[in-house]
Amino acid sequence: MTEEKQTTKTKEEVKNTKGKAQKRIVRRRSARRDTRADKKPEFEQKILNIRRVTRVMAGGRRFSFSVTMVAGDKNGRVGVGVGKATDTALAIQKALRDAKANMIEVNRTETGSIPFDVSAKYGSSVVNIRPAKGRGLVAGAASRTVLDLAGVADVTAKIMTRSKNSINIARATIEALKKLNK
Repeated sequence: MTEEKQTTKTKEEVKNTKGKAQKRIVRRRSARRDTRADKKPEFEQKILNIRRVTRVMAGGRRFSFSVTMVAGDKNGRVGVGVGKATDTALAIQKALRDAKANMIEVNRTETGSIPFDVSAKYGSSVVNIRPAKGRGLVAGAASRTVLDLAGVADVTAKIMTRSKNSINIARATIEALKKLNK
């Protein structure tokens, strides 16, 4: 018998070289495994920042990882989340959960731009976003990631701060996008 026929049956008799019959159990492939591979995630996600954070305890240093993540569906929904854990994978999961919890809906035009100029401040970071017909997405650093995952196109964003703190810049961009819904 060929190998293909053996994998489809659960029990069969196979003759060995001496002519004696043996029972062999052959495992079937699970159909569940194939369905998970085809599923597309609900939100696209990009990691803005991964930092190793240290705190000094009595017995020595304790290390943990802080992750800043932006999640969005490129169709008007976007969120920024922060997660902290002793393992990077756990920190990424926490950041994604936080981004989903802080998701906002963005008011866009038919062309995917924004209807009017907005400006917002978060911490020391100030972000100005203006519609710019036909120019595409012109923005820097964290605000570009937020606007891209929100599905906003044809805008110009300017970061009006000397701070390079990507978390505050991303949150200032979210605050500016919230003003579009008012």
